[in-house]
Amino acid sequence: MRAETRHQLKQDTFSRVTIGAAEKTADWTAEHRTTIMIAAIVAVVLAAALIGGWYYLNVQDEKASLDLSVALRTMNTPLRAPGTPEQPDFPTFTSSEERARAAQKQFQAIVDKYPHTRTADMAQYFLGVTAQTLNDKATAERNFKEVASRGNRELAAVANNALAALYGQTNRTKQAAAIYQELINKPTTSVNKVSAQLQLAELYQSSNQPLDAKRIYEQVKKENPANEAGQLATQKLAELK
Repeated sequence: MRAETRHQLKQDTFSRVTIGAAEKTADWTAEHRTTIMIAAIVAVVLAAALIGGWYYLNVQDEKASLDLSVALRTMNTPLRAPGTPEQPDFPTFTSSEERARAAQKQFQAIVDKYPHTRTADMAQYFLGVTAQTLNDKATAERNFKEVASRGNRELAAVANNALAALYGQTNRTKQAAAIYQELINKPTTSVNKVSAQLQLAELYQSSNQPLDAKRIYEQVKKENPANEAGQLATQKLAELK
């Protein structure tokens, strides 16, 4: 059941991310057998510590993944119409804000309980998402920045994409454009080039910079002549005329 839950979680979110572990190696030379034996014992102890740490983090990450799936279900819980009575066997929320606050508590619990895990990084990203829903832009920005600053390329790209969107919403066009351009230059599976291009073009269009928007749309049209992105760029160019 746990394996199925983790697999479903990977499908439901924007691809599970992995954290690589680097191992250090060292060579010793010694003249005496005792020194060699001591070195060998130290190496075994260090190896055991590394294996134990790896195993511990994976066990913790497995537990955290299950909690994350619960929190994500909370985020997707239906809203009920005002005045509609709550049904005990069918959980609902009265507003998106109420739902966001409930999910936020669950995501925060994961970050607090399972630090240094991949799932905790995912949970922190969703802390930013729920903060946006609650119109707490400062908290959203802080969480997106923290996730974006970490080493995992795929999740960092998603966090940077969210951060750029937040900057665009708060009239920080130059900062948003810089992030989108970085995502264009270094695309990932989670945020591909054309997605970043279209978002950058929309940013320019909404901030009254039609020439820059036109330049990006024309590039998308040229690079994607036979797919949906190219068609969308063509439509956008027609709007700019």
